[in-house]
Amino acid sequence: TKSEEEQSAIVTSFEEIDGKPMYNTIMTTLITILKPTSITLTDNSSQHAGHAGSKGWEESGESHFALEIVAEAFEGLSLVKRHQLIYMLLGETMQKIHALEIKAKSPAEV
Repeated sequence: TKSEEEQSAIVTSFEEIDGKPMYNTIMTTLITILKPTSITLTDNSSQHAGHAGSKGWEESGESHFALEIVAEAFEGLSLVKRHQLIYMLLGETMQKIHALEIKAKSPAEV
């Protein structure tokens, strides 16, 4: 069983950003399923405006993200398996964005 301290460290919510549906969907999905102890999602779309793949999601222009996430679920998984897990969880959302840079660690690696 986990200590109270460990359980309280799990991220359970985030501040939604108006007009950023991809950001909000990615955060909601990963927080709900992976129960991370740390998660940071950065929308870098503005840095990529004007080149191939920069169109992003039509409604919001979101196309490029950088994700840093720490979750117990990654314990014992290779880097490739961690990325595959995230891609699988994000499903259709991954098809709507151009790039997702991932740094995924287990709590023991932090």
